[in-house]
Amino acid sequence: MGQPRKSFGNIDDDHWTRTRKDANAEDIEYLRERSKAPGVAEGGEARNFYCMECEGVIPFEYGETSCPHCGAEVQGNARRYFNWVEIDTPPESDFAALLPYAVAILLVSSLLILWFFSS
Repeated sequence: MGQPRKSFGNIDDDHWTRTRKDANAEDIEYLRERSKAPGVAEGGEARNFYCMECEGVIPFEYGETSCPHCGAEVQGNARRYFNWVEIDTPPESDFAALLPYAVAILLVSSLLILWFFSS
């Protein structure tokens, strides 16, 4: 019984990284193409996001509303990060969305109170 093979150091042809080399060819090609996008070669910060049009890198703290590479408008609060899209900034307020419900509840309760005391 010999020692178990280590998965670091010199990597031979039986190492798991070599045996899977052709398993993700489509993903690897996508990442190679992504590396050619505007701003990628320059690197960036931890919270960069990508333009939805040209896929160029936009610094997270970038205050403009358009892409510095292609000029496309950065729309809404959605941001495309490395492999996901998220809404990074919460809406300003839920007040406008809840206002119709609050008015309806107030109106119904007022009518119920009037009906109760008028009988």
